[in-house]
Amino acid sequence: MRKVLNIALGLAASTAAAAVAAWWWLSRPAPLSPEAFARAYATPLPPPPADLAIYHLGHSLVGRDMPAMLAQLGGHDYALQLGWGASLQGHWTGEVPGFAEENANPRFRPALHAIDSGAYPVVVMTEMVEIRDAIRYFDSATHLAKWAARSRTARPDARIYLYETWHPLDDPEGWLTRLDLDLARYWQDGLLRPAMARDGVGTIHVIPGGQVMAATVRAAEAGQVPGLTDRRQLFGSAADGSPDQIHFNDLGAYLMALTHYATIYQRSPLGLPHALARADGSPITPIAPETAAALQRIVWQVVSGYAATGIGAAAQGG
Repeated sequence: MRKVLNIALGLAASTAAAAVAAWWWLSRPAPLSPEAFARAYATPLPPPPADLAIYHLGHSLVGRDMPAMLAQLGGHDYALQLGWGASLQGHWTGEVPGFAEENANPRFRPALHAIDSGAYPVVVMTEMVEIRDAIRYFDSATHLAKWAARSRTARPDARIYLYETWHPLDDPEGWLTRLDLDLARYWQDGLLRPAMARDGVGTIHVIPGGQVMAATVRAAEAGQVPGLTDRRQLFGSAADGSPDQIHFNDLGAYLMALTHYATIYQRSPLGLPHALARADGSPITPIAPETAAALQRIVWQVVSGYAATGIGAAAQGG
């Protein structure tokens, strides 16, 4: 009899938990107003904790090498889960293309297990691109909210970041035009404002990768970055030797590692090393010191000038 009662109570508890989860999932409050969204970033983040460890959740615009470079710059521990063009929904449900291939590395840690462990004071997520398709077909805002709320349940002091990325260089709307428009219309209005309106989510800060890419390309193509004159110098090549329209090379990965560093550590990256190693230990393609210095200056200008990074006035002088 007691066993039957325990089973019944267990079923009732499971049903109640499922009902709560379903209610949370289906309830869609209005997105934060522009005013409320701005207020969320009015108070800067305090300096990061000394025991910094980072969890990366994403796809090939994160990659294995960029987090490895970032860890060399910051000296922290990290883990990741990647996929091929993986959405936040796919990571949540376990439907991740290229899961076995991308995660065959010693830094892999299953996302739900990693988040639930509370071991990571910093969680960095990104969404698949095309970003407007992710919002329309893969319920991006809901899944961003679910990952953020789960992170805060496991670790209330977690710092949660959304890594803003980019789209292919040959986008018909224009690559720079898209970067100028997409931050507000998709990353902020399509993802962040709806997600942050949900209970338990809190403020999600931004790592402005796309904005740094745009600023770097504009400076390079204006002759202001030594050794860098064309946007394609930040991107790799496909297996057949043709230009890769979206994936960064070592120089682009270094630029994104600087962007993550400046945002998460709240420090200027000026003076950081540029002779780094890839995730497999091999040295990256050499970067000239004057090129690295110019990239570091651009990164800090962009990161420190965007309130959603969480960097306050005191850090901006760093």
